[in-house]
Amino acid sequence: MQKPNRLLIPLALTLVIATGSALAANSDPPAQKVIDPHYVQAEQLIEDGRYEGAIPLLERVVAADKENADAFNLLGYSHRQLGNTDVALGHYETALKLQPRHRGANEYLGELYLALGDLEKAEERLAVLDGACFFGCKEYTELKNAIAAHKAKVGS
Repeated sequence: MQKPNRLLIPLALTLVIATGSALAANSDPPAQKVIDPHYVQAEQLIEDGRYEGAIPLLERVVAADKENADAFNLLGYSHRQLGNTDVALGHYETALKLQPRHRGANEYLGELYLALGDLEKAEERLAVLDGACFFGCKEYTELKNAIAAHKAKVGS
């Protein structure tokens, strides 16, 4: 029986890891995907903490593209930052209907559930992220840390 070439094992592992990383990406590969300039502008406004300004831009994006889970997620985030929890919840739910393993929407929805005192639902979002993040991701880590902080705060 022929011994396996020891050089092939690291190569095979590298291919498996690279394939797994590609599968773990947040969304489909950009196949000629055109990014709406309103979306780009809204992202900058959100980064600057100007949520009120981002909302109408994101509403234009989703009016033109009702399948844009990223825009619905950012709409939810902006509304949550402004204290509009019911509106935020609806936008997160829409993003997750479109893309159930959307990492940002799962993280932000989990954070919203924590703010509403629903630890069980926040942990459900963490479980989804655990499955969506093949080798871990910042969204999983951030929600996990938020849950730990929440538990420490309420003494659970």
